[in-house]
Amino acid sequence: MTTVAYQGEPASNSSTVARTLYPAGSELPFTSFEQALDAVTLGAADVAVIPVDNSAAGRVADVHHLLPESGLFIVAEYFLPIRFDLMAVSGASLDRLECVRSHVHALGQCRKVLREGGWRTLVSDDTAGAAREVAELGDPRHAALAPPAAAELFGLRVLRSAVEDDPDNTTRFVVLSRAAVPAPHTGEPTMTSLFFCVRNIPSALYKALGGFASSAVNLTKIESYQVGAGLNASRFYAEIEGHPEEPRVELALQELRFFSTEVRVLGVYPAHGHRRTERSG
Repeated sequence: MTTVAYQGEPASNSSTVARTLYPAGSELPFTSFEQALDAVTLGAADVAVIPVDNSAAGRVADVHHLLPESGLFIVAEYFLPIRFDLMAVSGASLDRLECVRSHVHALGQCRKVLREGGWRTLVSDDTAGAAREVAELGDPRHAALAPPAAAELFGLRVLRSAVEDDPDNTTRFVVLSRAAVPAPHTGEPTMTSLFFCVRNIPSALYKALGGFASSAVNLTKIESYQVGAGLNASRFYAEIEGHPEEPRVELALQELRFFSTEVRVLGVYPAHGHRRTERSG
């Protein structure tokens, strides 16, 4: 049985992804992303499911900070359509509400309904946790913005369903493992995540990335960050479309290594079908 660590509570979006990818697995919830990753590093869990990007709110977890030093590898990705319901205890009604609780990102993704209601907001650690808090409080003046499954789990009444601002709201999750299990090169769409640090010379980043352009390799993400307070060269987290064994990707990585002091492949994994749907749309 696969033990899956995630940040959040049962009925959260992370829990939904964990159950979808590992229906026979055992869930291990934590209050922070770092704790979920540590559980995998220390062997308490086999994999961790972490949300990294949301189509409306942008970056969710600082994977570019967490992943390179964790010793873990990305083995899969999953795109989850995000739905939020406004839920409260039995007997509550929209005209009696005074306060809405949820995770900070959920509150940011449901601004329209919050503005219409004029309710004050409280930030919770997790969307499903907000639903649990409302159920425990038992006050009809309080409601939660949470995934639909949370209403059933905590016995809450849905006052309004699908209140997210963007009907195409989607969060991308990655699955992290202790073992590097690169996807085989079969010709199927593949993603490669990597970490690199360029040489501290003029135009180093421009030259390091030049191979991707000349080899027609699509760079889907690049994020820079500094380590410590020094003036060391920036480090980068990047994601590309393609497999390292493809000749064009191999050439691009050779050029990247020439202008970098360090390059580490953090994962080679199948591209989720959402990418093909998004591109065709």
